[in-house]
Amino acid sequence: MAIRQPRYSKEEFARLGDEIYEYKVRPEVEKGNYGKIVAIDLETGDFEVDASEIAACDRLEATHPDAQIWIVRIGSGYVRRFGGRTKRT
Repeated sequence: MAIRQPRYSKEEFARLGDEIYEYKVRPEVEKGNYGKIVAIDLETGDFEVDASEIAACDRLEATHPDAQIWIVRIGSGYVRRFGGRTKRT
């Protein structure tokens, strides 16, 4: 298996990922998929939605083997959260 090399700087990768998600993907996936993961190929704009990051990425890579993948949790500002948090009331 060949090692995929990044083709964008970290800043450009994040900017492209956020832009594609906000303007193309979010309107299509937000309703009814809260909390699920969307994996987006930055070069084609194609995406896959699943409860599992691995499943979403695997399906995207099956159709785009050299995909540059940006991952977003639908309805959230983060994919994973580390550390404690206060309980909501």
